[in-house]
Amino acid sequence: MNMVLVTGANGFLGKALSVELIGKGIGVKCAVRKPYRIKGAQVLQITDLDERIDWTECLAKVECVVHTAARVHIMNDRVSDPLAEFRNVNVGATLNLARQAVQSGVKRFVYISSVGVNGAETFSEPFSELSKPQPHSDYALSKFEAEKGLIDICAESDMEFVIIRPPLIYGSNAPGNFRSLLKFVHLGIPLPLGLLNNRRSMVALDNLVDFVKVCIEHPQARNQTFLVADGECVSTPQLIRLLSEGMGKTARLFPVPLQVLKLGAFLLGKQSMFQQLCGSLQVDITKAQNMLGWVPPMCMTDELLRAAKEFLNEKNI
Repeated sequence: MNMVLVTGANGFLGKALSVELIGKGIGVKCAVRKPYRIKGAQVLQITDLDERIDWTECLAKVECVVHTAARVHIMNDRVSDPLAEFRNVNVGATLNLARQAVQSGVKRFVYISSVGVNGAETFSEPFSELSKPQPHSDYALSKFEAEKGLIDICAESDMEFVIIRPPLIYGSNAPGNFRSLLKFVHLGIPLPLGLLNNRRSMVALDNLVDFVKVCIEHPQARNQTFLVADGECVSTPQLIRLLSEGMGKTARLFPVPLQVLKLGAFLLGKQSMFQQLCGSLQVDITKAQNMLGWVPPMCMTDELLRAAKEFLNEKNI
């Protein structure tokens, strides 16, 4: 591809992807909502994401769109109708961009979705592309609706789609739950998670960037949906111990029975947090490996240790 449009290019994934593509000599346009500069890219500022945006300038001479921009999970969301807000950005704005991409002659549309489309938790079997979608939140539902709309648009045109469903994306400057966990470990806050034996898939930022690069051009990625992860799983206690090691600290874990944690989460209205910390969520990446020949280039253990070390360095600057 000679020119790629990256939306949300000042976000966690969008920024890393843009820098990587520029480094590989690929032309990059960056669509952002706030003033932003990135060396080697054409940066275009757009208004708040909705279905009314005119993408003409952003799409000119673009061969591939990588759509990372989205309305993500918001703690203590104060809007009266969260689902409507998620749909406005994640469905309306996405499909508006896709339709205009078709009109502009874009060859491929890479959509960053979420493993939440598959569900919130796995039990006996990991999620795969064959798993029945069971969106577990307003956010996940909006992502699934956008996927379906994108597939329909591409079915009626020559534009190809690639849908990527990652689990939690981690790195030293990751937002959301991973950032919170880094802060807890840094502060040495004791956590009652010592007895957990869950299994969770995650994806390192560098691994996801590498996979997106493959999906931009690989012919076998055409009109496919992929689940992507590091290829390894980790329990919550193992995760905390690795982050603690990376910061030169001793993990402060103490044993509390799972049912006690579950009851406490219920009484405090923190069932979602309980599921994310204590439940299992495993991802099968066999399709990506077999169809695209993709192997995660980075080791989970090494990347978790690096994320913790970089976070500590950032705190000490």
